[in-house]
Amino acid sequence: MDNLTKKLKTSFIYIIVIIVSYGCNSLGSKKTEEQRELSLNSEASVSIAFKVLSLNIWKEEAEGAFEALVEVILQSQADIMMFCEVNNAKDFGEQMVGALKNKGKTYYYFDSGISTMVLSKWPIKDGSETISKAVGQLITKAIVDLGENKSLTVYAAHLDYTHYACYLPRGYDGNSWKKLPEPIVDVNLILQENLASVRDEAIDVFVKDAKQEQDKGNIILLAGDFNEPSHLDWTEATKNQFDHNGAIVPWQNSLTLQENGYLDAYRVKYPNPVTHPGFTWPAFTADVELSELSWAKEADERDRIDFIYYNKNERLVLEDVIIVGPSESILKGERMEEGASDKFLEPMGKWLTDHKGVLATFKIK
Repeated sequence: MDNLTKKLKTSFIYIIVIIVSYGCNSLGSKKTEEQRELSLNSEASVSIAFKVLSLNIWKEEAEGAFEALVEVILQSQADIMMFCEVNNAKDFGEQMVGALKNKGKTYYYFDSGISTMVLSKWPIKDGSETISKAVGQLITKAIVDLGENKSLTVYAAHLDYTHYACYLPRGYDGNSWKKLPEPIVDVNLILQENLASVRDEAIDVFVKDAKQEQDKGNIILLAGDFNEPSHLDWTEATKNQFDHNGAIVPWQNSLTLQENGYLDAYRVKYPNPVTHPGFTWPAFTADVELSELSWAKEADERDRIDFIYYNKNERLVLEDVIIVGPSESILKGERMEEGASDKFLEPMGKWLTDHKGVLATFKIK
């Protein structure tokens, strides 16, 4: 065999080796990619991501308010919503479901007729009024069927607005809303006034009812307007801010929830109340007269009183939280732009409530 023939034979063998190697690598890569996709699909089949919106809708009867709320729901892409102050329009839930259907979205609702309502992308298996109207407490309970043997028990709350004790350190009465001769900063007096409301009775009933649901294996969500701040916000770090006037207040109901294993979604995501105060009230909106939005016009009355709580459960993971509503609030009776690090999902249309909402993204395994 001459040298030329040897060289050609060697080159041919080399080319064959390269082709075979490339083919094996391609098959291996394709197989690996298919395995990865199979793994992702398998993971997707056992976990469900969903968004929860808590919002006091307030002026639902105002011109354009209903349509504005529909747009907020679509913008937020919320899967489960807990609304309060749903008390001004008949058949609100039916109307809302119909309006969303016209937008190509299917939702289900449970309205107990006591100002709070649950709206869900998934069917609602059962619903009830948890707290008796006789004590002025408004918590609606609904069991949401996620499929694949997964259920959520959700509670929409609108707690007693009287004895609004966080006004006392700011120099205002929590019942008459009138200015006091001077701020009340004695923590015992503040807590005594807070307990004069029936918010604590409502939370106690919730805790007992939700315990039964947890025993069934259901994950619990509690959301709404609590008309009371959190002990996680009135701390050493904030005692000289937001007109707390030195008061460090262990607000009873947030403590009760914490002691019973419930997590405050916003504070889980943003534990620092200075950099992320997360104020939800009072919200500024140009769509409502300023005089209707604020009660303590010479004070900084901003507070985080709208919450999403969830029970500690290894199957439930919090992924994100954001404030829904204008980035502007009211400070001493005047419009102001919030300068903290809170993130906002700002409405593209009208905003006809004095509250801001909270939107949390979860994943359930």
